[in-house]
Amino acid sequence: MAAPVLLEVCVDSVESAIASEQGGAQRIELCSNLAEGGVTPSAGMIAMTRKRIAVAVHVLIRPRAGDFRYSADEFEVMKRDILLAKQLGAHGVVLGLLDAEAELKVDISRTRELVTLARPMTVTFHRAFDATSDLQVALEDVISTGTDRILTSGGAPTVEQGADALARLQQTARGRIGIIAAGSIREHNVRSILKKTGVREIHAALQTPIPLPALPLGRANLLESSAAGSQRHIVVRETVAALLAAANAALQRGI
Repeated sequence: MAAPVLLEVCVDSVESAIASEQGGAQRIELCSNLAEGGVTPSAGMIAMTRKRIAVAVHVLIRPRAGDFRYSADEFEVMKRDILLAKQLGAHGVVLGLLDAEAELKVDISRTRELVTLARPMTVTFHRAFDATSDLQVALEDVISTGTDRILTSGGAPTVEQGADALARLQQTARGRIGIIAAGSIREHNVRSILKKTGVREIHAALQTPIPLPALPLGRANLLESSAAGSQRHIVVRETVAALLAAANAALQRGI
């Protein structure tokens, strides 16, 4: 029987982390502010998530939204956040740096420094990888830093669009580094993605909109989100379970 697919769910709340574990996710990427692509979560969020779930928690190390070229001060923030994540019991960190002096290339030296600092935690290079100008060159660069895995859509907005490139990355990696597929993976398309790419680790956000209680008339402006329909987004266990079931069923059928 084929080994099961490993599902990592990206969450920005303790509630979503618990639901992801209940749905069968084997790993959590913990961040805050997913609406802007995710940034480093607070110490309280890391501590409470570690307290409430048993599966691996990987903490996003990203000092701000926007690009992935960081100043000296921002780099120092990243180092301090890595040490804090380690202190709070995180199993891994997720990061990505591009070289400010080179055109869309991996910042090898500073990534290597962060990888060394993070040990014994594992390190994932996130989708800053997809912003590089040459994915095959970037693959070798990330491997040279000692990073454990790369999170990628194959350089496209979604993994379905980047499936061919992702398959080439998987083949070129030859087991030297883990490859995690990411980018709009859902129950309906996971079988095709697994078949086309050959990956066995997948990453998904799986956010479900939840309406918020209505405010009394005249007070709606107290909520910044009111103009967008007064809703928040969380992970629900049923969505996680359905995606994982579809992925493993595809493997059992031989894809």
